[in-house]
Amino acid sequence: SAAFNAKAKVSMSRFEPSNYVSYEKLNENVNIVRKRLNRPLTLSEKIVYGHLDDPVGQDIARGHTYLRLRPDRVAMQDATAQMAMLQFISSGLPRVAVPSTIHCDHLIEAQIGGAKDLARAKDINAEVYNFLASAGAKYGVGFWKPGCGIIHQIILENYAYPGVLLIGTDSHTPNGGGLGSICIGVGGADAVDVMAGIPWELKCPKVIGVKLTGKLSGWTSPKDVILKVAGILTVKGGTGAIVEYHGPGVDSISCTGMATICNMGAEIGATTSVFPYNHRMKTYLEKTGRGDIAALADDYADLLVPDPGCEYDSIVEINLDELKPHINGPFTPDLAHPMADIGATAAKNGWPLEVKVGLIGSCTNSSYEDMGRSASVAKQALDKGLKCKAAFTITPGSEQIRATIERDGYSKILGDVGGMVLANACGPCIGQWDRRDVKKGEKNTIVTSYNRNFTARNDANPATHAFVASPEIVTALAIAGTLDFNPEVDYLTAANGEKFKLEPPSADELPKLDFDPGQDTYQHPPAEGGSKLRVDVSPTSTRLQLLEPFDKWAGGDLEDLQVLIKVKGKCTTDHISAAGPWLKFRGHLDNISNNMLIGAVNIENDGVNKIKNQLTGEYGGVPDVARHYKANGLSWVVVGDDNYGEGSSREHAALEPRHLGGRCIIVKSFARIHETNLKKQGMLPLTFQNPADYDKIRPDDKISIKGLATFTPGKPLSAVVKHSDCSKDDFQLNHTFNETQIEWFQAGSALNRMKELQ
Repeated sequence: SAAFNAKAKVSMSRFEPSNYVSYEKLNENVNIVRKRLNRPLTLSEKIVYGHLDDPVGQDIARGHTYLRLRPDRVAMQDATAQMAMLQFISSGLPRVAVPSTIHCDHLIEAQIGGAKDLARAKDINAEVYNFLASAGAKYGVGFWKPGCGIIHQIILENYAYPGVLLIGTDSHTPNGGGLGSICIGVGGADAVDVMAGIPWELKCPKVIGVKLTGKLSGWTSPKDVILKVAGILTVKGGTGAIVEYHGPGVDSISCTGMATICNMGAEIGATTSVFPYNHRMKTYLEKTGRGDIAALADDYADLLVPDPGCEYDSIVEINLDELKPHINGPFTPDLAHPMADIGATAAKNGWPLEVKVGLIGSCTNSSYEDMGRSASVAKQALDKGLKCKAAFTITPGSEQIRATIERDGYSKILGDVGGMVLANACGPCIGQWDRRDVKKGEKNTIVTSYNRNFTARNDANPATHAFVASPEIVTALAIAGTLDFNPEVDYLTAANGEKFKLEPPSADELPKLDFDPGQDTYQHPPAEGGSKLRVDVSPTSTRLQLLEPFDKWAGGDLEDLQVLIKVKGKCTTDHISAAGPWLKFRGHLDNISNNMLIGAVNIENDGVNKIKNQLTGEYGGVPDVARHYKANGLSWVVVGDDNYGEGSSREHAALEPRHLGGRCIIVKSFARIHETNLKKQGMLPLTFQNPADYDKIRPDDKISIKGLATFTPGKPLSAVVKHSDCSKDDFQLNHTFNETQIEWFQAGSALNRMKELQ
């Protein structure tokens, strides 16, 4: 009995020895739900329903009901953690209720190389880092210092494990699905709910099954699986669903390869993605010092895989034996091309063939195996006297990966072929790149092993054609210097004039020796609590600003909202709240609001950040006009297209419109996280019941939202549109608010409602 109890008490992580893995509770809840539903369960359902606040009474209907869940932990990256911690501070609570961590990875700009860039970032961002470190200490949140690595790799190495439910304030949190976890990206206000000990709401996800058969081999990599899936499902095909991989092909993919696939699942709009527990995960857990969790997972293995006979809402089948290397882009991550076709497609479309820069790493593809396969390609070129024709950068995913690839010689190979190792941080993947080899507006091509390639995302240049591929393909293209090089069939010319073909890359999945942990970058919160600690925010700071509560709903309909901008086409959170140089203002709501919608295309003139001020008749920037309307007591509305708010989980894209006087966003459809973020801040995210009604709205219209006095779940609201020629249009607007979310709207925000209930 003592031995069983000792085994059952396994810590969730070495950093929190008194918080234990609770498979027994998970199993108990799953059994309750399985009996209630009287059917086999998918793995996604087991983990999600296993964390229900009320497994006995919760109404469960995939795609319809809202679930109240109890996640196991919270993770925040430094750009989003600022606003999340500011919201937590304003809640008045003394300490977080669940294990939580902050990870410093977003504020380090890639410029001249890892060590110098890191030192520069520590200096420039000292105020923010000090705020996050002190807030973490005061409220019981673990703090990963700058240089630690990218949040999702740190989670995979230290916190993810089969069956855990984790929420993170970053859209690529699903990376943890590679370890059999349900890891979901959210906005900061959602994180505050969980940290406050309040049940967290999630619309019951549908489950898309991806059945994998065959076996990966040759140049085909795990990245090609998700590049293919993105091409099939598109950027919104996974919205409202968890993508669950299964089938005999799963066992041919490494644990970190599964993480790559789950990570980029964010680009199809999926709630998250997950793989079933298997021996590849067990090996990774053991290699990262968590053999005790692996042993416990073995005891509960049936809990950590789908039930036989479970049903998916839809199924995609991919034969890995037939899958070829892919490259996706430009400008959208779902434009998929087999490598064999990209040259002809690029020539047809006028995309530049010369590859200016190849960039490998990021949270998506920076594992030991990724670096090894890239080094395998680079070594072949070096042996033939070749170096990269394109510029080449390498981003290690964590300090552990950096130290290990340096010890094992990969860094030297990648450096010798012409590469520059950047800091262990997000860097160019999120626009933190001081790029100087091309001028803004100059048409050019880059290839990356990242996950997103939206217009201007990486380098702020809208003329950059960014393509996404596996690290080994990116390395081969950087060596060849041209987009139309297919390493499966094309030849390179050695320094002596000899023609040769690159052999398919090969590398160890995990290091033969143990990982080298590198420098210690973790700060434990004080064990005795932080009640005596202070967290200071200077009233004159340009980087940090304490929050003021938003105003409550006045009790009536929203009358004569001015159309601020009618957005044309794709409008991601990068368009709504740009990253790059704006990241430094993520803790200062008023300052960062100066980037609101500056990337959105105005349908009136196809211009960017140029709209007509209906009060003055003059044209100005979107934030400037919004501020003018607010100063004059004029509330406004944004009208948008499909999948509005695609991309990052940044809640600033919802906070900024609310701060500058917006009340409502009306679009054809929303991306999941952004819609929730808008609700949390007291905004009204509404969709056209008839998408064709989008065409009826003119840029100078005023819109009234009717029916708010009887605002109830499932009941549409109506819009009355007044045109400048005195004519009117009426139409219905749908919403997805439940009763709790309506209370957020009425209180002015979810945070306001939380305070009302204290």
